[in-house]
Amino acid sequence: MNMHDLLPLPYTEEALDHVAERVMRVQDHLGRRLVLENVSSYVTYAASELSEWEFIAELAKRSDCEILLDVNNVYVSAFNHEFDARTFLRAMPKERVRQFHLAGHEHRGTHIVDTHDHPIVPRRVGALRRGGTAVSRRADHDRARRQHPAYAELLEELDEARRIAASVQRETAPREVA
Repeated sequence: MNMHDLLPLPYTEEALDHVAERVMRVQDHLGRRLVLENVSSYVTYAASELSEWEFIAELAKRSDCEILLDVNNVYVSAFNHEFDARTFLRAMPKERVRQFHLAGHEHRGTHIVDTHDHPIVPRRVGALRRGGTAVSRRADHDRARRQHPAYAELLEELDEARRIAASVQRETAPREVA
């Protein structure tokens, strides 16, 4: 079993209050906003009252933190828990998305594992556009936790991630009215 990932929380009001209070406490101590990442998950809790996207959006609002939106983690969790990744992406508050991550994963038939050791799947990256999510400020690419692909291959993937980020920013930029 691969336990390198964080285990998810139950998405309840009680957990939301608990996490938001601690995020605010750390931000106050540091004097700056935290940027929190969505996890890839393999289990859910029957006690959950909210979806993961509702939980994250509300956490960002209550604690005034920002979001590192891991698109691969969204896809992995969507496949594993049978929800529409576009719903998740559309629910993210655009003004709170500080950065996004792209990576590959390992498809094991009945489930997907977030391994970051496979190439980025172009169809997943396209979900950024279809999801209507404005990714701003910085594009990041994470791969090679276990594999070491050719440098040129990583640069190609990084260039593609940057092209998509630029495209999304152009598509979502405020338009001047003449």
